[in-house]
Amino acid sequence: MSKIKTILMLFLLAISTQCRQNEIDVVAPKPSDPHSFSKPEEAVAKHLDLNLKVDFDRKILSGYARWTIAAKDSALMITFDARDLDIQKVTIGAAEKETTWTLSELHPVFGSALNVYLKPQTDIVTIHYATRPESAALGWLDPPQTAGKKRPFLFTQGQAILTRTWIPCQDSPGIRVTYNATIETPKDMMAVMSAENPQQRTADGKYHFRMEQPIPSYLIALAVGDLAFESVGARTGIYAEPGVLADAVWEFTDMEKMVTAAESLYGPYVWGRYDLLVLPPGFPFGGMENPRLTFATPTVIAHDRSLVSLVAHELAHSWSGNLVTNANWNDFWLNEGFTVYFERRIMEEVYGINYTNMLALLEYGELENEIREMGETNPDTRLKLDLKDRDPDEGVTNIAYQKGALFLHLLEKKVGRANFDAFLVAYFKEHAFKTMTTEDFLVYLKKNLLDKHQADVNVAEWVYQPGLPANAPKPVSNRLEIVESVAKGAPPSQQQTTGWTSHEWVHYIKHLPETVSVATLSAIDQRFNFTRSGNAEIRAAWYEVAIRRGYAQSILPDIEAFLVEVGRRRFLTPIYKAFKETGQVETARQIFEKAKPGYHSVSRNSIEELLKNG
Repeated sequence: MSKIKTILMLFLLAISTQCRQNEIDVVAPKPSDPHSFSKPEEAVAKHLDLNLKVDFDRKILSGYARWTIAAKDSALMITFDARDLDIQKVTIGAAEKETTWTLSELHPVFGSALNVYLKPQTDIVTIHYATRPESAALGWLDPPQTAGKKRPFLFTQGQAILTRTWIPCQDSPGIRVTYNATIETPKDMMAVMSAENPQQRTADGKYHFRMEQPIPSYLIALAVGDLAFESVGARTGIYAEPGVLADAVWEFTDMEKMVTAAESLYGPYVWGRYDLLVLPPGFPFGGMENPRLTFATPTVIAHDRSLVSLVAHELAHSWSGNLVTNANWNDFWLNEGFTVYFERRIMEEVYGINYTNMLALLEYGELENEIREMGETNPDTRLKLDLKDRDPDEGVTNIAYQKGALFLHLLEKKVGRANFDAFLVAYFKEHAFKTMTTEDFLVYLKKNLLDKHQADVNVAEWVYQPGLPANAPKPVSNRLEIVESVAKGAPPSQQQTTGWTSHEWVHYIKHLPETVSVATLSAIDQRFNFTRSGNAEIRAAWYEVAIRRGYAQSILPDIEAFLVEVGRRRFLTPIYKAFKETGQVETARQIFEKAKPGYHSVSRNSIEELLKNG
């Protein structure tokens, strides 16, 4: 495309836009998304046909994204989000006639606006492109970074605005699409997506997918690797590397019970199957709620089923987040706050109130600590965020999750559980496959719950003010009180800790006195072998305490091995931060240089920022 032609097209566009401004204003646009260049009020994507080839040698995906669109008769272009993509050509219509396109100036976080010029009645836009090795959503793992050590692995992580780095799309949670996909892989590997999935490998390495329900772009997901599948229920099963599969199946055997429990609370599960993919350790999160196929970190395989609340959480997203979605990332609490509340209700149904209260109290403590660190007047401790001109990943804190869930627990307490359950059932049903803003939710809440039951709740303080309101309901757990008492004394006996889950062990470690001696830590370690525990939660908590209490030098090779092996940001950040805050930032940087090739960009960028100054 010539420079003169581009300038002419932009000139004509400006004139046409001015002439029809009054016409556009007649149609009220959807709430704007500050993190997307798209303009859905003019032209919006409705369906995706994706065709990509996976090249592990070059670490790229190449092919095309064919979009079925709906545009106003007067629309001259449709705008997509794109970042770290090599656009080769763009065509319109079923006949694939090449059209003019432009990329705006690159923004370091948001990427570029991909403007595609349309003809009247255009309903198909096809973008031929390739990703780049540095595309942020793509986790390319070499064989040594996998469990099997023989074949490479690829996974995607689109939330919040990274799908645009592997698919040119309208990358806003307020825009929903259906999709079909064809993925070509090496013949000895399997591809799976957030869609209808195969349960066996194909002979030719080609896989076909279909997602009939409309979903936001951040939930389009792909993984390719040496995978096997085993069922754990009528509509539930596990994908994992063959060497991991047996342990994963045992760990997550209650998945079908969880689906049944969730349905009994808030209505039918509408996505068909609920399967889980156990990823290699480089995955940056605990889990990702991709529809039909949750992506999960292997660090939740604790060999005692004590960390399955993660599965309950991702399953709950099948209603809150996937079914009813936050309109943009300023409303993130509508996604995660509801999900944490729902997760606890599932856990209570399956494992009982005492166990669930223990988990809730642990998370309450994490919330208090985060608010203390952020500052109680920090505007980011509000539920309704203002993330304009910022990476929405900055909104992924305990505020959205735990403060949001506490607000819903307060509502339940005010109106009674039965009334609140009826409200949520209606909410999910009436807004299925739609988006929700904070303001629209509060209107719905007032009309359908608070006014109906004459409940007096300080809603504005919870949603629009920083910090934690005084009427936040604090969970109670006798189990943790016992643990805290044990932590104050001498190293406990095996008898004192009989029946403890990983949650109690982590709580014990975190409540060891600040004055605990290195000799005592060594004695505890010899008795319980925390340094080489098979439980990642225990190891992460132990390593942080060891660094802060002067025991790290005795176990530094083990800490380094953990940081190199595990890419989950929730574990990495406290350990690197402990090194930095105890004057050992150079040690942290040396370990990070070894570890970062195995980290997803989400984790890598966070740790780089943490270690930048110090």
